[in-house]
Amino acid sequence: MSAESEPYAASVIEIGSRARTLPAPPPAVWESLTQPRRPQGRAWLELLPDEVEPEVLQADKPDRVVWSSLWPSRPDDQVHFGLTPTEGGQTLLRFTLLTPVEVPDESKTGHLRRRLNQLLFADLRFSYGQ
Repeated sequence: MSAESEPYAASVIEIGSRARTLPAPPPAVWESLTQPRRPQGRAWLELLPDEVEPEVLQADKPDRVVWSSLWPSRPDDQVHFGLTPTEGGQTLLRFTLLTPVEVPDESKTGHLRRRLNQLLFADLRFSYGQ
């Protein structure tokens, strides 16, 4: 862990976390997360009007990526990704949504979790042909 992320990690609250297997190897998933709009890449990161392009804050190939918040209304949140190879050349992708500030109300929390689930375990998954 870098010195920059240690203070953040020491004082955060988990808003949500989920892990699912994606039908692509870790290097492909890592590239999709670190360069979601690369020219020859698979289009998958379709943002809603209340969302912004995440910035890659940390990328440790091949198993860790950290994004800035997708939501301007929650600029201090971060999305941490862990990538683990599985049998058959697939990837177990875990996201953990963290915040150093107050956890949003139940409705907003549900929205944030649903959006990450949609983006990662539907849109990104479908970009690999499944």
